[in-house]
Amino acid sequence: MKVVAISDTHGLHHQLEIPEGDLLIHSGDLSYEGTEVEIQDFLDWFSALPHPQKVFIAGNHDFYLETASEAELEKIIPSNIHYLNDQLLEIEGIRIWGSPITPIPGRRWAFNRERGADIQPHWDLIPENLDILMVHGPAYGIFDTTLSEKVVGCENLRETLFLRKPKHFIFGHIHEARGIQTLEGIQCINASSVDRHRTELFPPIIFEL
Repeated sequence: MKVVAISDTHGLHHQLEIPEGDLLIHSGDLSYEGTEVEIQDFLDWFSALPHPQKVFIAGNHDFYLETASEAELEKIIPSNIHYLNDQLLEIEGIRIWGSPITPIPGRRWAFNRERGADIQPHWDLIPENLDILMVHGPAYGIFDTTLSEKVVGCENLRETLFLRKPKHFIFGHIHEARGIQTLEGIQCINASSVDRHRTELFPPIIFEL
């Protein structure tokens, strides 16, 4: 299965060139201001892409996805798209878990939790034997250094990551730390699609399952 990974498009999705693949995944921050209009525009674009399977999670900018009711989400999300919010999805034997949760960076954004005891229950939900773990933000020490050289990843997520050991760990959030590396047998991918200032776009990251 050919997987195409993007993240943090922040409303610039129409400018991306998306290659063919079997599974297209987006790791959150579809929008910039988090409005319903922005989210709808992204979903229309995402739905129209030809990939047989499409999966996304929300990010800290995507306020509407946090505040909308289940009925509103059912109305806005097309039937050919999978939206994960602390949920497991199985596609052709491929096990994917998605969560939008990130630590509070200072002021509160969407899907934020305090570090430590507040955020850990979300990571406790992550099952073993995953092919793909999708979250919005990085684990501590993994593509999480900002332009100001702050290391901002989640410590609790790092501990859970190496306990659960998914085959692939896909995230974004820290645009300037985009990259790929393998740690303890886990392929870790920061798939951010735009730079910190939304002035440069990067191609999707492709890998095989």
